[in-house]
Amino acid sequence: MELRRIRPDEHAAAGEVCVAAYVPFFGGAEDFYRAKVRDVMRRDAEAEVWVAVDGDEVLGCVTHCPPGSPWHEIAGAHEGEFRMLAVSPGARGRGVGTALATLCEERSREHGATAMVLSSLRVMTGAHRIYERLGYTRLPDRDWDPAPGVHLVAFGKPLA
Repeated sequence: MELRRIRPDEHAAAGEVCVAAYVPFFGGAEDFYRAKVRDVMRRDAEAEVWVAVDGDEVLGCVTHCPPGSPWHEIAGAHEGEFRMLAVSPGARGRGVGTALATLCEERSREHGATAMVLSSLRVMTGAHRIYERLGYTRLPDRDWDPAPGVHLVAFGKPLA
């Protein structure tokens, strides 16, 4: 498995990986978030999209939000943040999510962050297990609702 910045010719494949990973969490075929999840090209232009690949196959991707990125949701000063961590259903259990989350921590350290934060749907328990193994704890005081009927729970950890 190789971790690297996404190439433009991989935007569509990464978008499909994101949709496949998030399908269980969409509110149906017309869910507004589906198009946002699929639009890897926009995230890559406004943040940093990183991929885990095996040869030509995109196994997973994540959006790292560097300082000044419009993709920040809850990060404050000196905090890093990542979003839309997605692993292809066929690649789960291979350490892809852990590797991508760890890469985001490294990138945030390079930008001077002293802590990491992220938001997740309460039902994304598989992702929560990754975060907990990496030392994240719940930050209930930073939970929030980005849209009616959508409640996100927050996690964070100090970066040593």
